[in-house]
Amino acid sequence: MKILFWRSLVVIFIVLGFIGALLPGMPTTVFLILAAWAASKGWPQMDAWLLNHPKYGPTLRNWREHGTVPRKAKWWASIMMCISGIVMLFTNAPLLVKIFTDLTMLIVAIWLWTRPEPNNILTKQDKT
Repeated sequence: MKILFWRSLVVIFIVLGFIGALLPGMPTTVFLILAAWAASKGWPQMDAWLLNHPKYGPTLRNWREHGTVPRKAKWWASIMMCISGIVMLFTNAPLLVKIFTDLTMLIVAIWLWTRPEPNNILTKQDKT
């Protein structure tokens, strides 16, 4: 039952990542990071496939090993959150919802920009 739970999460996150690859504004890498995390708990073959994927594998391995986020991903995520925050201001959502979502995206953006970048990690390792 436990393995079925982890594998179901993997499938859900991969589907969401695939949708994100097709739709602008929806993240891909975040869902693939979550898929790799879930796969490491109950689907070793899928975990290996994700980590060895030609396009997403290096990013997933860098995240797992060093907690790094590429600068390009930081920019794209920040731009999309900014656009989403602006669009949210023009919706009919209650004011508290608007404040909460925009504040949450701001906190996520700040956290994201505090993550190291892959090049910085490699540079620091080369110096040691």
